[in-house]
Amino acid sequence: MFALRSTTTASVRSASKLAPALAALARFKSTSSSAASLKQRIEQLIPEKTAEVKEVKQKYGDRVLGETTVNMAYGGMRGIKGMIWDTSLLDADEGIRFRGLSIPEVQQQLPKPKGATETTPEALFWLLLTGEIPTAAQAQSITDELNSRASLPQFVVDLIDRCPSTLHPMSQLSLAVNALQHDSQFARAYHAGINRKDYWDPVFEDSLDLLAKLPLVASRIYRNVFKDGKHGSVDASVDYSQNFANLLGFAENAEFADLMRLYLVIHSDHEGGNVSAHTTHLVGSALSDPYLSFAAGLNGLAGPLHGLANQEVLRWILKMQEEIGTDTPTEDQIREYCWATLNSGRVVPGYGHAVLRKTDPRYMAQREFAQKNLPEDNLFKTVSALYKIVPGVLTEHGKTKNPWPNVDAHSGVLLRHYGLVEQDFYTVLFGVSRAFGVLSQLIWDRALGFSIERPKSLTTESIRAMFEKK
Repeated sequence: MFALRSTTTASVRSASKLAPALAALARFKSTSSSAASLKQRIEQLIPEKTAEVKEVKQKYGDRVLGETTVNMAYGGMRGIKGMIWDTSLLDADEGIRFRGLSIPEVQQQLPKPKGATETTPEALFWLLLTGEIPTAAQAQSITDELNSRASLPQFVVDLIDRCPSTLHPMSQLSLAVNALQHDSQFARAYHAGINRKDYWDPVFEDSLDLLAKLPLVASRIYRNVFKDGKHGSVDASVDYSQNFANLLGFAENAEFADLMRLYLVIHSDHEGGNVSAHTTHLVGSALSDPYLSFAAGLNGLAGPLHGLANQEVLRWILKMQEEIGTDTPTEDQIREYCWATLNSGRVVPGYGHAVLRKTDPRYMAQREFAQKNLPEDNLFKTVSALYKIVPGVLTEHGKTKNPWPNVDAHSGVLLRHYGLVEQDFYTVLFGVSRAFGVLSQLIWDRALGFSIERPKSLTTESIRAMFEKK
């Protein structure tokens, strides 16, 4: 859609005016001029993007995107081309591209905080929303804006603190996000009769508010469930990932903060068909506000086939080491264990992907981080051995289209190395990251006036009748 640009400043134009009847509503303009520049940049892009979509529909509206088969309908709609998701595109051979940029290009071209080796989700947020590479000042403006919004209503704090420690962290996260909906600006604006062309404005504000509060929610859950229940506060002088690391209790580890930057960036967006992204988009299409939409996406992310995959990988590796009796298994021992797993009717977790047909670039980004920061870690050495062995085993097995590792094959190992060993929390980290991608697209969904999603369903009998009558 709109092309990647590199800008140095965002030209300023007055923000859209709400109807007089809405004047008494909560603010729709950012609390600082820095973040207003992002909003104004989006406002400038909306007419251009709207015109582009109109042109595409006029020129190609009756063109066929692809074939839909019966197997696709029964197989989770896998491969069906049926939705728009402009913030990222997944190529089977190249992997994910964020607004046209590969992960290595994002790492190289987006600005980094002073002293950091990785870029930030704030910089990526600017890229996803505008298609432009932000300057360091523009990325910092998002950091400052998120820090200024980072507080929780007392009733949400009390709600989290009253949750039993036996309630899964993802359930607590979803509960808290739903509770934050109490202050949704979009919900109030819609109730007051906001013009549909202005929907994106309070959705933008809700999205920034939600992003700002997620580290506080997630860290509170972590400290309550797994630690001492003591909580820190946001430091306005540092970036989002450093604050998140601090709140979790890893303030003294600069490498862990860089890992958080990498983790939050590479897990943020993976086009629109995955469960968490599609669910957020689907629920948002009913004009549910960002809190309700994202909470729904989190519930999808909590499923074992989606967001729990990274902890399943780590558990499989740890179980392998336990059963073999060493944390430094040989290649022959690893190969034998892989075959035992496959012959028992199970899969080797962390290998294969619904779309990718090569090693996941997100895996490679984490592998490079490990090679630089923890090359002697025994668990990383085992992961490296698996990378060498598993593709050959799966190819010989003959039942896997893609024998290469995906992002989940590595992330748990990195978190464990730095002391974040509580596997039930890993999906919460994934959820915080995924917010940056799905909320960016949700803003554009409303800016472009996308329709409520309503695909056609069929019964098994109707499919049978469709083909047997011919």
